[in-house]
Amino acid sequence: MIRLEHVSRTFREKNLEVHALQDVSLQVQEGEIYGIVGFSGAGKSTLIRLVNRLETPDTGTVRVDGEELSGLKGKALSILRRKIGMVFQQFNLLEGKTVYHNIAIPLRMEGRSKAEIERRVSEVLDFVELGEKKNAYVSQLSGGQKQRVGIARALATKPKILLCDEATSALDPQTTESILKLLKRVNQEMGITIMLITHQMQVIQMICDRVAVMENGKIVEEGNVLDVFGQPQAEVTRRFVRTVINDQVPETFYDTIRSENRHYRLEQLKFIGDTVNEPVIASLCRREGLDVNIVGANISPMQGSMMSVFILQLIGDSEQINAAEAYIDKSGAIRKRLIIDWENRTVTETA
Repeated sequence: MIRLEHVSRTFREKNLEVHALQDVSLQVQEGEIYGIVGFSGAGKSTLIRLVNRLETPDTGTVRVDGEELSGLKGKALSILRRKIGMVFQQFNLLEGKTVYHNIAIPLRMEGRSKAEIERRVSEVLDFVELGEKKNAYVSQLSGGQKQRVGIARALATKPKILLCDEATSALDPQTTESILKLLKRVNQEMGITIMLITHQMQVIQMICDRVAVMENGKIVEEGNVLDVFGQPQAEVTRRFVRTVINDQVPETFYDTIRSENRHYRLEQLKFIGDTVNEPVIASLCRREGLDVNIVGANISPMQGSMMSVFILQLIGDSEQINAAEAYIDKSGAIRKRLIIDWENRTVTETA
């Protein structure tokens, strides 16, 4: 549905060159929710503006719904843009106009009849659960309601693609969750492909199928959300994941857990998808001569499944712990041994 191949974009401001995108390639499949996450300045906004031709790449190609954008002009470009809806961080609504007026704008621009406009505005307002606000002024709405109007406006022309530019960044956590649930409905019930950019890993966690992580104009990591959360490779990805899933040894560990009299190892276990249902820790506890101490735990919903992270202290002799590690590896859980530097109070992960 969306395909970028070796795209680069440089901006020149006075004597300064800003490499906003550097040899970026990605593909968004029809019907999926694809997230792009990165800190400010990573290149996310420039990338999404390429998809609706608000920006043009210096090199590389951008294809949307099978069409290469660089050759499109005039009417052909306008037709393509009708396939693409846009949802903005700051809503981009006319505050002094009614909800109806704001949603009707793109339909009027297409030359729809008054009856068609009336019918379609009512349809999308009912879908976003704001039917009773049809004649209210935008200035009277809450932030969450304004974003629902923005989504309704984007849906009015029945697009194939919805681009979301930090659509929840201006909202509180509870409202963010309701807007993300609405976007999920848009995807599932209307079959619309969604491409969203964000600096919030929680957004990726809640609704995305796949994710690309950007840093300094490059994609440093890409993949299925469960895989990226389960085994992040790039340091920036690990930092993002830790904003959602705390997989670190708690600070209190260094003062309270020693087990001076017995040999032990510290292990981090991640359970993803089907492995969440396996009683791995319970089985470890039943092993003769092995004691299991749960030092930390975190459970997070993700992609209609769960991810569980446990930090375990396996206490016993070397043979018992080696056997326990072998059992964990066969279970499908992702295991990393944690090496403690007691003097500096730091932890190093090993395979």
